[in-house]
Amino acid sequence: MKRPDLSRRSALQLGSLVLLLGVQHIARGATIVAVRVWPSKDYTRLTIESDGKIKARQFFIAEPPRLAVDIEGIDLIPALRELVAKVKSDDPNISGIRVGQNAPGVVRLVIDLKQPILPQVFTLPPVAAYQYRLVFDLYPTQVADPLEALIAEKLADRQPGAGPAPAPAGDPIADLIARQSGKPADNKPPPAAVIAEKEKDKAPAAGVAPANPSGAKPSPEAAIIAKNKTDRLVIVALDPGHGGEDPGAVGPGGTREKDVVLQIAHRLRDRINQQPNMRAYLTRDADFFVPLHIRVQKARRVQADLFISIHADAFFTARPQGASVFALSEKGASSSAARWIADKENSADLVGGINVKAKDAQVQKALLDMSTTAQINDSLKLGSAMLGEIGNVGKLHKPKVEQAGFAVLKAPDIPSVLVETAFISNPDEEAKLRSDDYQIQLADALMRGITRYFARNPPLARNRAV
Repeated sequence: MKRPDLSRRSALQLGSLVLLLGVQHIARGATIVAVRVWPSKDYTRLTIESDGKIKARQFFIAEPPRLAVDIEGIDLIPALRELVAKVKSDDPNISGIRVGQNAPGVVRLVIDLKQPILPQVFTLPPVAAYQYRLVFDLYPTQVADPLEALIAEKLADRQPGAGPAPAPAGDPIADLIARQSGKPADNKPPPAAVIAEKEKDKAPAAGVAPANPSGAKPSPEAAIIAKNKTDRLVIVALDPGHGGEDPGAVGPGGTREKDVVLQIAHRLRDRINQQPNMRAYLTRDADFFVPLHIRVQKARRVQADLFISIHADAFFTARPQGASVFALSEKGASSSAARWIADKENSADLVGGINVKAKDAQVQKALLDMSTTAQINDSLKLGSAMLGEIGNVGKLHKPKVEQAGFAVLKAPDIPSVLVETAFISNPDEEAKLRSDDYQIQLADALMRGITRYFARNPPLARNRAV
């Protein structure tokens, strides 16, 4: 317990007690029922869940970087260390957590940081399986350019053991990189040698040369691709649904949608990255929550040529089965089932939890209303190609691409589809989703669908503003 004569500095050092908020933490007017930590390179989220409202006041201390938060209406008991134990050494943003009783009814939480961050602290009302939540989103102030990182990885794949060669001072490639990334040219070696890999202004071309391990005769699509081989990096954005606070649908055997779709996305990423001129970009590559509009923003930032959101369907009963593919609709859903699924997927932000006071929320909402007819037409073509291939490895729930107002498909300049891989609420399909065999077959089918689409709709060499 803090003595009245303790200074503010001493109060911050009370973390040496290494006491923790936890599941049985007794609060004044509220009981802490759970604490969770979701680390990622994008940001780290801490969540304190309680059965009643709690308030918090925060202040950031720059040297050394740490966030101090006074949580009002609770008392600390020296019994639980759950939150501190949840912070792992490889967390990219948090080095440790300290907790102390700052005053009667006020607990001070000090989060020691590995780098400067922009904190967002907000509360969420009860929703789905959650009660009241106090959320800490810790965003690093310096973020690497994801497009440059993709190109650097691709160049490293081509030359194992050797990094990309730096552009010499005054090299026109450096100027091109600056133009593509929107950054001023400084004639220094660029961090990822050639963004020109992404945007060489040459003839239109197809996107992928399909793997042919069996030595069989190339398909007609492969022949078209070989004839029109692309001369720039083609980027496919993969969007594993849900994540972090949002588990998605949960099967009767306890399988979580967020886990299986991430596994499928990793398998598809590996297949895309094996192509000589392609790279996959994941909107999330681990178990953390990404708001719907941020998923779209991420795909546009890397100038993705395609956007594929991967999900596992669910219904109230165990009978429905089969995979589905969806595109955006400007005029309402193509069926009542499509509308229901869109409403369910669009509710991810409520479950995952977004800070509605974030400054860019309205800007991003406006962006999501800019979808075009051309984008939808291209999305339908992509969806048809993928649906045809998925039907070769499993049952289809509907034989054609359906349409509805999915928020995550509203990139105005990227063909976008949402794939419901199977019904996780069906015990048989839940077992399939968990199996390596089905995940491999599905990833292969999705790859073939991408190949078919690019064979008929080659990506143009273009310079889009992001």
